[in-house]
Amino acid sequence: MKKIFTLISAVAIAFSVAACGSTNTTTNTTTEEKKETITITSLNGNKEKIDLEVPLNPERVAVLDMASLDILDNLGVGDKVVGTASTSLDYLQEYIDNENVKNIGTIKEADLEAVMAVEPDVIFIGGRLASVYDKLSEIAPVVYLSVDTELGVYESTKQNLETIAKMFEKENEASEKMDGLKARIDKLAEFAKGKTAIVGLATSGSYNLLSNDGRCSLIGREIGFENVGQGLNDDATSTHGNETSFELVSKLNPDYMFVLDRDAAISKEGAQLAKDIVENELVKQTDTYKNGHIVYLANPSVWYTAEGGVTALDYMLQDLESELLK
Repeated sequence: MKKIFTLISAVAIAFSVAACGSTNTTTNTTTEEKKETITITSLNGNKEKIDLEVPLNPERVAVLDMASLDILDNLGVGDKVVGTASTSLDYLQEYIDNENVKNIGTIKEADLEAVMAVEPDVIFIGGRLASVYDKLSEIAPVVYLSVDTELGVYESTKQNLETIAKMFEKENEASEKMDGLKARIDKLAEFAKGKTAIVGLATSGSYNLLSNDGRCSLIGREIGFENVGQGLNDDATSTHGNETSFELVSKLNPDYMFVLDRDAAISKEGAQLAKDIVENELVKQTDTYKNGHIVYLANPSVWYTAEGGVTALDYMLQDLESELLK
């Protein structure tokens, strides 16, 4: 009888241990499941802010936005990139030349089949691909980040960096990436106090005025030049600005004139040089020209295709510092 009781007790203990083990496994699995996704703030195809559930530490990343690729590179998670858009940006060429990273289109046109083929856990896009947001979302969660000109380039870059860092649990690294950039903006802002400027894009033989709500908004909004081209030519916001006459440029006669060479930015073959477009007889009569205050942005492809990236902002500030803080 004693032996039977001992046997029953042993069996009971064994079941108890097994049950405990089972409970722990379930708890661990539940904890792991909770950590598999994270909710971030992104934009949808209508450019509205939304809460988006994305994988935490995604292993396979498709990138169709150069600012996002810039940030991924800065955070040291570039090895997760399995597909990217083509780019002429020198500092991101390692992703283009890497045989393990497939080409999945351009920042203006996604190759949907190629995107699907790389089996991404998440896809990054910019504003040029908002129209295919829904189609891409059928493949994987789409993180759509942008520069909010009301917020400013610096704050938008910081916000985008923090969003991506959160996805990869790299918040500590992110906080260091923006160090020094704000101080450089403040130094340029000191220089710009009380000075007027026009900001424009040279393309297809013309010079298009840019307002403070589009490309190069950094110059007028955060650096603080008074953009005297703001509000002219009906000022309809356009990604390529609004074409102006050089008679108007001559009449405005600003302290500084900033030129973004779009054709150089997109490597357009046979394009006229921005300098040849801008430095005509009318412009040569201005104090702007006579004082040597026409600034050709040295890294046009960065300004045109990567605004919102960390390294991109560094290059943009260098372009201004080298001309203004001599």
